[in-house]
Formats: sequence, C-alpha cells, structure tokens
Amino acid sequence: MTPKQVVEFAKENGALMVDYKFMDFVGIWQHFTTPMSEFGEDTFEEGLGFDGSSIRGWQPIHASDMIILPDPATAKMDPFTAVPTLSLICNIFDPITKEDYSRDPRNIARKAEAYLKATGIGDTAFFGPEAEFFVFDDVRYDMSANQSFFAVDSTEGIWNSGREEFPNLGYKPRHKEGYFPVSPTDSLNDLRNEMVMEMQKVGIRVEAQHHEVATGGQCEIDMRFDSLVAMADKLQWFKYIIKNVAYRNGKTVTFMPKPLFGDNGSGMHSHQSIWKEGQNLFAGDKYGGLSQMALWYIGGIIKHARALCAFTNPTTNSYKRLVPGFEAPVNMAYSSRNRSASIRIPMMSTNPKAKRIEYRTPDPSCNGYLAFAAMLMAGLDGIENKIDPGQPLDKDIYGLSPEELSNIPSAPGSLEEALNCLKEDHEFLLKGDVFTPDVIEKWIEYKMDAEVNPVRMRPVPMEFALYYDI
Repeated sequence: MTPKQVVEFAKENGALMVDYKFMDFVGIWQHFTTPMSEFGEDTFEEGLGFDGSSIRGWQPIHASDMIILPDPATAKMDPFTAVPTLSLICNIFDPITKEDYSRDPRNIARKAEAYLKATGIGDTAFFGPEAEFFVFDDVRYDMSANQSFFAVDSTEGIWNSGREEFPNLGYKPRHKEGYFPVSPTDSLNDLRNEMVMEMQKVGIRVEAQHHEVATGGQCEIDMRFDSLVAMADKLQWFKYIIKNVAYRNGKTVTFMPKPLFGDNGSGMHSHQSIWKEGQNLFAGDKYGGLSQMALWYIGGIIKHARALCAFTNPTTNSYKRLVPGFEAPVNMAYSSRNRSASIRIPMMSTNPKAKRIEYRTPDPSCNGYLAFAAMLMAGLDGIENKIDPGQPLDKDIYGLSPEELSNIPSAPGSLEEALNCLKEDHEFLLKGDVFTPDVIEKWIEYKMDAEVNPVRMRPVPMEFALYYDI
C-alpha cells in the first residue's frame, strides 16, 4: 500500500487509533499509540519521535532522541484492541544524521536483503521458520538474595496424572509422546485453531498446526515461507497473536527453548533458499537434489555456525536444549532426510520450487530480523568463497563412535561460548555494512552484562541438592 492507500484503509476499517510497532535490539516488540487525528500521509515522511535511551541496547541518555518511520506496506488492523486500531511496523532512523539507525534489527534485515541483490547472486532470500512454543496454565517465578524458584504447570502435563482434579480424566501425553495424538489427549487443538484464524486475519498463510513432542502443552504452527524481512515481520505477528489468543483464554505461552526438564525443548527449524528472477537457485543435480550453490551455502552455515549461535540461539536457556548426546541439533553436518543432522534437505517433494535447506539449530527465543540476516550472510559467504561443506552424513549421528563424532563440528555449549565465537568470527557479517562493528560489540556487551553474568552468579536449586551437605 502507498501512504494514501493506508489512510484510506484506516478510514474504511473505522480505525480510531494508530499503533506503531518496532523491534528493540534484543528481540521484543515495542509500541506506542496515537489517535487517528495525529495520523496522515505526512507521517510516512516525517515520522514520530521517541526516547531511544529507554530501549534496551540503544541510545545513551545524552543522545536519546530517535525517530520511527512507519512502513506503509505493513498496515493491518490489530485483532486484539478493543478500539479499532491501525497497526504499522516501523523502521528507526537518527534525527540528526537522517540515516537508518544501525542497531535497529529491521534495518539490519533490510540491508541483508539489499546486500543479496548487490552481489548479483540472487534477488530474494526465502525463510520459513517453524517456531515451537509451550502453552501453560500457570507460571510463577521469583528470585532474591536468599531464594529463587520457578514453577510452570499444564493440565495436560504428565506430572499431573495423579493430581486431584475432581475428577482427573487422564489423557495426559507422556514424556516425548505428544507428537501427535488426537483429542482428548491433545487438549489444545481448538486453541491452536483460534490462533490460526487470527493469523489469517492479518495475512499470514498457515500450512499446518499440531501438538509437538513434549508433554505439558508443546505446540507448533507452520507458516508459509516468505522473503527475509516480510518473514521476520510475520514472526513478530506470529508471537503476538499466539500470546494474546492464549492470554484471552486464560493460558500463557512461552517461546523459551527449554522451560521443562526431561522432555523436548522448542526449536525453530529454519527453511531457506535463494531465488533469482523467479527461479529457485537451490535446485540442482547434486546431493539431495541441491545445486552447487546450495552446497556452498551449507558450507558457509557450517563454517560460521558457532558464531551464528550468538544470534540464532541467543539466551542462556538456549543451551539447555543444545546438549550433546540427546535429540538436539548440535552436530554441524548435513543430510537428506536424516533429522539428527543440524542441516537437513527436506525430501517430501520432487518439485524444484520446493528445494531448500532446513537449518535445525536455531530456537524461537531469537530476534528474527537478526537471526535471518546472520544466516543469510553466512550462506552468502559460503557461496562467494565456494566453501565445501564436506561429505553428507546419512548415518544416525547419535549412533556414531566418539572417534567419528570428533570430526564433526559442534554447537557452542553456552551463550558465553557463542558470544566468544562471534567475537572471533564476524567479518562475514560486516560485508555491505549489514551488521556494523558497533552492533556486534553492543550485542556481546549487552548479552554478557544483562544475561550471562547475572545467571552465572546465582545459585540454582540443583546446586543445593548436590552440595548442601558437602
């Protein structure tokens, strides 16, 4: 839509308010709202000011003024507000230099798309994330100098099989058996359908929804792939809709990768391909029906995988999921069909348009704009430098001997390790000024100061069980 068409769209839908949404540095959608009387075509030219010092990882207080510039192509009616509200996703720019702000994740994603076109390799990068999540009925947590705890609960959690529920009707998925029985064992089908209906209202094409492997409410809703920035926008709507539908039904959703011990965590398998002039450049006559370009792209992902984890698996909790020896994509290898490899070539269709790679290591705690941009830059580095991904691994990785495993690169074991890998390996991200040095430096600084160190310094209940009587 053009700015004029957006104004007309708002009037046709009876909008009384305009909501401006933008992504903070770490990965949480932020917003503020104005009455329609303050909105017009000039808003798309002049933007609106706000305090950038209050946004995590952005401006210092002595240089706090920032401008949001709404993207007219993102105009939608918000499905959750009581008052009819037009919703716009915004980019951030500096009011002094008038340039796109370097730490705005959406600007970084836009620059990644521009860099792809500038290389001449392709004109579109498609991404299709499978963001898993948990639906709980209760969540409580607290911490102080002398105590800390968390407790989550779900009526379908197997741990409640003996609970007095007046009556307890059973049908609770056992650990690792949630994929995917019909109701009443799957108690969340109606809720997921409601989520899908709301997604369709804002233009998200959904391919399927189902219960996932874990007990206690693990779910997945699959969106149709789209271009990088458009998909990152949709991922934010996806999270927003899922959380709000759950909330109005008296439930709560988390995209934490590992909220439960002893059962599967939530991943975000990311399907990706590069196209040019309507042709899928990943289809070919090499291994798994891939092109040589696709194999080089895989080579780039594998080479930079440990640094990529700083963006694709950016929380301390992420590494509770990425544990060697379990069903987690920690081994950086590729294979057709083999789901124990971190990079899989889906073989469900022989249509060349469907040919893609599936990178299974990322998780849904990531900032989609940064994660997609980083994966694309790693893959492009592989193409530009013709990085050989090595031989495919068609064996079950979990059945390999220690000697065989020693030759396969693995994911970092902690967020701190991933950040150190990013510190050592980030030149590929700086090409085309997509990521800037200050973005890399601030990301590492913020993650260490706000997440790694606070978690590292606190005792956890398991330590009391292990060491209290030492």
